[in-house]
Amino acid sequence: MSCTFCDLIEAGDVPWLVREDRAAAFPLLPGGELAPGHTLVISTAHSLGVIDAPPADLATAMTLVQRVGRAMRTALGATGIVVLNASGPDSGQSVAHLHFHVVPCWADDEVTFWPVSRSRHQLAGTASELLADALAGKPTARTPPQGQPS
Repeated sequence: MSCTFCDLIEAGDVPWLVREDRAAAFPLLPGGELAPGHTLVISTAHSLGVIDAPPADLATAMTLVQRVGRAMRTALGATGIVVLNASGPDSGQSVAHLHFHVVPCWADDEVTFWPVSRSRHQLAGTASELLADALAGKPTARTPPQGQPS
């Protein structure tokens, strides 16, 4: 199965801001950016997203996210950054490959990148208890996704 980001890595004809063994960064195409300097940071190894990535690949990508953010502060005068990631089929992820959008922000932006609505999904139990049990390795009763049979 073809992957857009894997194809870009293989072709190598992207205007890379930085390309390393395990992570790379490149600007969005003109017209697609949320702010001047909006950058994509990708893992050079294929994994679907945060949940599926080997820890070393995730750490390398996040280290590059941090470097890009610092460069935005230094080179662009950004006073903040927003790091956006969607992982999984119901998250809005547009390319099934580990990637992060790094968006520079300034005081005069008058824009927010924080969600403005809340999920209406209902769980069988409290989220914090279910998460604590899963993180502790305890078996949990999983709520099937809405619209899916149990």
